[in-house]
Amino acid sequence: MREILVETIKNTIKDLFIDANKSLCREEETAILTAAQNEDSPLGKKVMKMIADNLFFAKNADLPICQDTGMAVVFIDIGQDVHITGGDLNNAINDGVAQAYTDGKLRASVVKDPVFDRSNTKNNTPAIVHTNIISGDKIKITAVPKGFGSENMSAIKMFNPSSSREEIIDFVCETVKDAGSNPCPPIFVGVGIGGTFDYAPYLAKKALARGINVKNPDENYKKLEDDILEKVNNVGIGPQGFGGKTTALGVNIEFYPTHIAGLPVAVNINCHVMRHKSAII
Repeated sequence: MREILVETIKNTIKDLFIDANKSLCREEETAILTAAQNEDSPLGKKVMKMIADNLFFAKNADLPICQDTGMAVVFIDIGQDVHITGGDLNNAINDGVAQAYTDGKLRASVVKDPVFDRSNTKNNTPAIVHTNIISGDKIKITAVPKGFGSENMSAIKMFNPSSSREEIIDFVCETVKDAGSNPCPPIFVGVGIGGTFDYAPYLAKKALARGINVKNPDENYKKLEDDILEKVNNVGIGPQGFGGKTTALGVNIEFYPTHIAGLPVAVNINCHVMRHKSAII
């Protein structure tokens, strides 16, 4: 049994959220730079260049890429041969988030009650935590600061189990069309298929954190990712809604077995700032 101190987890969480808010992973940054070169629309190309320039300025000035530094979402895979010592895991995660957003001078955007008392918690806690037990003696932590201009544009639909792949593609495209310029396109699209009503959105968000350079290992879903991306980019919304062929930079799908009577499909949209950083302890 390997022991890991909660202090180590807290410090890792802090570093990941500061890093994620100030620099994109290489694959997402490359996708933006490539789109800036390949966009055909003159106005769309100009907008893409501004987006690319913003990444450069943020990195060099040590500033957040976007003023919406997101709600803290944490995916934590814990090896079953790990013993966490020195305190409570959830407290350590939230302490790490709080330190990231205060010490890192990131905008605090979380309110303590969604309806009756929307006062700011002032340190961006509590985080949304997804815990998964895996084999081994290590912990993998993925930090995802999720902005809500895009989160608000997400959707779920409980399809008839006899529905076709074309109907699923159309649903994703209609979700993107309805979102329009609100999620700051070009966007990244996470799609969760299967499970239950609550599990499909989890899969969609997990898909966003996978990184666009890692395609689905299942050939059927890899082809579905490609087909959705092609169709989404034909809707013409373009960069920041000004038109063009770059509406989405990537589509990732995660799937899970489901009940014979159901076919849940969830779409989680992210803006062009697809922030996620991971570390293994």
